[in-house]
Amino acid sequence: MIKSYIGLGSNLYNSKKNIFKAWEYLSIHPKIKIIAISNLYKSSPMGPKDQPNFINAVGLIKTNLHPYALLLLFKRIEKFFGRTKNRKWGERILDIDILLYGNIKKKSSKLILPHPGCFVRDFVAIPLGDINRDLVPANFFLKKSQKIIKL
Repeated sequence: MIKSYIGLGSNLYNSKKNIFKAWEYLSIHPKIKIIAISNLYKSSPMGPKDQPNFINAVGLIKTNLHPYALLLLFKRIEKFFGRTKNRKWGERILDIDILLYGNIKKKSSKLILPHPGCFVRDFVAIPLGDINRDLVPANFFLKKSQKIIKL
């Protein structure tokens, strides 16, 4: 099985519940084993500012699903939750991203690994650091501009 770090986010309805329910769905999948889950964090939206704040978390899973199969599973779960794409970086009931998939580096129209926001977005890097501080550049935690609140 391959280690993969995944990011979850939500800013519609009951965001905390959406995240917890998503973890529950992932935990019962026969080809996914959840190893660790970060704290929850609240942050301002990266995109349009006329939307609610986001709740985010990162998890470490082990899976034998191919990265594209994992991505497809995440899209199906998002759709099950009622996610629709209205605007870029807009509000969403649930967003699940593959952040890292083993040591694979890949760039296609459907999937970029590692995820481009892994080490530059506070709402990804800080929860990622909860699980594995060695993955996040040390100077990231020295920044004073972080606008993220641990819940």
